[in-house]
Amino acid sequence: MTTTDGSTAPLAELGPLAEALRSGEMPLLEYLDRLEEHFSSREPEVQAFVPDEGRFAVLRLQAEELLESFPDPGARPPLFGVPVGVKDIFHVDGFETRAGSRLPPSELAGDQGPAVDALQRAGALILGKTVSTEFAYFSPGATRNPVQLDHTPGGSSSGSAAAVAAGLCPLALGTQTIGSISRPAAFCGDVGYKPSYDRLSRRGVLELASSLDHVGVFTRDLAGAEIAARALSAEWRPGPFASPRRLGVPDGPYLERSSQEGREHFEKICTALAERGFTLVRRSAFDDLEALEERNGNLVAAEAFAYHQRWLARFRHLYHPKTLALLDKGREVSAEDLEAGRESRLELRRRLEGLMDDHRLDLWISPAAPGPAPRGLESTGNPIMNLPWSHAGLPTLALPAGLGPSGLPLGLQVAARFNADEALFAGARHLRDSIPSGEPS
Repeated sequence: MTTTDGSTAPLAELGPLAEALRSGEMPLLEYLDRLEEHFSSREPEVQAFVPDEGRFAVLRLQAEELLESFPDPGARPPLFGVPVGVKDIFHVDGFETRAGSRLPPSELAGDQGPAVDALQRAGALILGKTVSTEFAYFSPGATRNPVQLDHTPGGSSSGSAAAVAAGLCPLALGTQTIGSISRPAAFCGDVGYKPSYDRLSRRGVLELASSLDHVGVFTRDLAGAEIAARALSAEWRPGPFASPRRLGVPDGPYLERSSQEGREHFEKICTALAERGFTLVRRSAFDDLEALEERNGNLVAAEAFAYHQRWLARFRHLYHPKTLALLDKGREVSAEDLEAGRESRLELRRRLEGLMDDHRLDLWISPAAPGPAPRGLESTGNPIMNLPWSHAGLPTLALPAGLGPSGLPLGLQVAARFNADEALFAGARHLRDSIPSGEPS
């Protein structure tokens, strides 16, 4: 079943919406009326949110309090009245945390963390919890891809990606351990921002693997993602930044893991960038990709087991088999292999930044997923295109890059140096206009 891409949603792009709500050009309560109407028609087929019968009644109460607190448009915070979806592994005051699992919510409860606090200080309203795969691993929930409902939205931030793509909210929080922001962003046609490791606080979030977990965001627009990043980061450092001219392309075994459709589309993007004056430097950055996958897999499994062993004895029967397989694997990972996985993060980061130094690279570009979203809802797709960047902890942006022959979105992944998130956004702005968009290639 094919549906529209959500473009008819009320002010789906965060940048224009945030300005309209702050200025009063779009009255907040009127906007919520329009959003509720859209939500009631779209959410039942997409199933991006954890069910909540009183959602909009509570939202309007929050909105009225916000209007009383900020009657002067000139004094309103940057995300005034913006509805936000929050992946259901974040603790949020007033909401249960279920993490896509069957475990009792009382076992998973915890204090709200800095990421949600920061959005609320910036004026955002919590629209609700978005669906997560079980404990942010590979067992999918009910969420569908809003572009084509019989295709996966990706994971583990399935609901957040689908909610933004369907226009159900202009901003959503997600997390990425391997590919859980970049891949669903690509599959759904969103912008997905995965910051440098630990740039955004992970407190108040259930862990999958603490050495690899990242907190990030989904929006429909690059400008909106940067507004959210500024609100979330206590030390955002604006430019100016020079325009990027030299782009690294990680050739070799890595790009060979993309599908034919994905690789052909990526090469068209490379050609378009070269025609616009960018210099593309191809280097085989991941000759040890299979070994890297093994080290990363051991690290995820071992840290997941360490985190979940408090619950396993009592609730093993409630875990999905995919999650149990990961935890059982983690039980067997040796201390030496665990330490090797942790050390390899910094080794890979140094290698990638060394290549940037040697070849004067400003940014790396690569496919944000092997290809378009696979048909079916049993799998969330392969995160291999994202794994090296997550393992190294480098900041990435997944940018919408047009549609493939099937009419499904494809994405471009842009990576920068560690802790150069601001430069990443500046560089992505320069690249954006050279990326094909819209019609199937």
